[in-house]
Amino acid sequence: MRISARADYAVRAALELTTSPGDAPLKAEAIAAAQAIPHKFLEGILNDMRRAGLVVSRRGGNGGYRLARAANSITVADVIRAVDGPLVSVRGVRPPELSYSGPAESLLPLWIAVRANVRQILDVVTLADVASAGLPDDVSALAADPEAWTNP
Repeated sequence: MRISARADYAVRAALELTTSPGDAPLKAEAIAAAQAIPHKFLEGILNDMRRAGLVVSRRGGNGGYRLARAANSITVADVIRAVDGPLVSVRGVRPPELSYSGPAESLLPLWIAVRANVRQILDVVTLADVASAGLPDDVSALAADPEAWTNP
């Protein structure tokens, strides 16, 4: 799985909204500046998140964006899906829609297992978890593994 720039920016923008004091709306310019995200790029991302029901927007001088629901009810997977679609796909197709034959036949269950493992993490970790540095213990243990970022 590869985390796209759009997905990274979307999660970072959502985290800015998570930590907004008093649930006050934040302007896109403020989010972009705080997270070093190109403003025009961020506008498109915020629109995707709005269409997905993750953020709401208000126009005007006191306008901006805020989360549509509590940060503890929005997962990282929700944000990624809003801007990038399915979490794991092979050649742009979801694993259950694939079929292989011969020696490649075992690839399908392998891709499905990869998808299941990604979902076990991203469908559980909420914006509130990340913002509070309170990742679930099993996620923290995976990240603490010295081999996690090495390439064999």
